[in-house]
Amino acid sequence: MLPIRWRCWIRKGDSLTSGPLTEERIIDAAEDVLRRFGPRKTNVVDVARELGVSHGTVYRHFPSKAALGDAVVRRWLHRVSEPLEAIVAKPGPKIRRLKNWFQTLMAIKRAKVHDDPELFAAYAALADGSREVVHAHVEALVAQVGRILADETASDATIAARDQRTARAVFQATLRFHHPIHSAEWSDPAIDSDFDAVWALIEKALDAPRGSEDV
Repeated sequence: MLPIRWRCWIRKGDSLTSGPLTEERIIDAAEDVLRRFGPRKTNVVDVARELGVSHGTVYRHFPSKAALGDAVVRRWLHRVSEPLEAIVAKPGPKIRRLKNWFQTLMAIKRAKVHDDPELFAAYAALADGSREVVHAHVEALVAQVGRILADETASDATIAARDQRTARAVFQATLRFHHPIHSAEWSDPAIDSDFDAVWALIEKALDAPRGSEDV
């Protein structure tokens, strides 16, 4: 994905109006339009105009404005989850990897607020209408946490289910630090120390012996 300043230069060179029209190019154009006008004022005609094509051409790829909005949200969320997958696959102590996973998630979200606030605001608004896409994303993130927590030496399905319950609980306990609804709080100078305090409790709970009564 090219930086915003480069994409603006390319748009001036009419690169968005040449070459085959792909879904990726349409989403690129939609993001640019969303930055300028916001989700309420953006429509398929605006995106088509950005690409130099008819709105009917865009509809051949996305049957509605809602479908295009879902695609924008889906790609935005993929940019969040993709780098986290590397942490899941990385060997090492699970608690340390898990903290690194959450700190990386937080850093990604904060960077999006700081570096691309217009698109972040547009995403937050679009997400309300893309509940299935957002739900799938959250489930994928919880699954990543569960994979970090999983006992690789165990194969019992009950233990796997327990790991998923724990993963969801940890994810919910940290929502303040990564859910967009709390983004206004992320500039608070105390936010990192607040996370450390919450994480200390989570780490203590995760380190506690897990007997059969926890299953």
